Amino acid sequence: MTSTKEIRHKIASVVNTKKITKAMEMVAVSKMRKTEDRMKASQPYADIIKKVINHVLQGNLEYKHIYLKKRVVKRIGMIIISTDRGLCGSLNTNLFKNALLKIQEFAKINIPCDLILFGLKSLSVFKLFGSHILSEISSLGEYPSLNKVMNSVQIIFNKYQLEQIDKIFIAYNKFHNKMFQYPQITELLPISNMQYKNINCKNWDYLYEPESKIILDTLFNRYIESQVYQSILENIASEQAARMIAMKKATDNSADRIKELQLIYNKVRQANITQELTEIVSGASAISTD
Repeated sequence: MTSTKEIRHKIASVVNTKKITKAMEMVAVSKMRKTEDRMKASQPYADIIKKVINHVLQGNLEYKHIYLKKRVVKRIGMIIISTDRGLCGSLNTNLFKNALLKIQEFAKINIPCDLILFGLKSLSVFKLFGSHILSEISSLGEYPSLNKVMNSVQIIFNKYQLEQIDKIFIAYNKFHNKMFQYPQITELLPISNMQYKNINCKNWDYLYEPESKIILDTLFNRYIESQVYQSILENIASEQAARMIAMKKATDNSADRIKELQLIYNKVRQANITQELTEIVSGASAISTD
């Protein structure tokens, strides 16, 4: 039978664990509010530039940007955005499952994939699968620099422009609310007219000043920047929300475990007391008999 001393040590250990998980939950709550605010602050820009792209694609463009040209797919690229640290439930696991399924879909038809990996968790997973990694980025922090982000992923867009990659996807965790985040894989390039379909107004175009090539090059580059950066902010907010939920569950489980151990402790203690009383009574009976 387990001794009361051992049970007390287990209770103390679980109590300490509960304190740690509760503290981590509070930290995650604080960080989540900040990262959620930052994500929402950048959302209007991402939405507006989508609307601008929408209007531009509805016209009859005089300059066909390379980001709009569809090609026979011989090789794909994928930007995978994960976390540097764990303790955030199944957030990364679900994302990796979806990304691997997408990669395997193309692998079945002999189309290889190049990867850009954000976060140490994605690096540890995709290295095991022997994936071709173009670049790996970690320690972005809660307030990533746009220049650092774009410098890190520019290699994959350069390959697209050189027609070494024919399609680019981005995989990240979409922040729906504090309780629900889900993995999302979006086709980043080529920018498809089907994404912004409007069957009207196909025989007009904008007047460009100074010229359409300069304007559209800048516009499409800004669009790609906004999509990548917004995806990273969404993933950061999702990480803190998922960690908050995971730590709350761990704290609740610790509380339940403490109650179970206290119940076991009381039973063992009661059994010990009963045994001691039995031994005392037996000893007294033996003495009186003598």
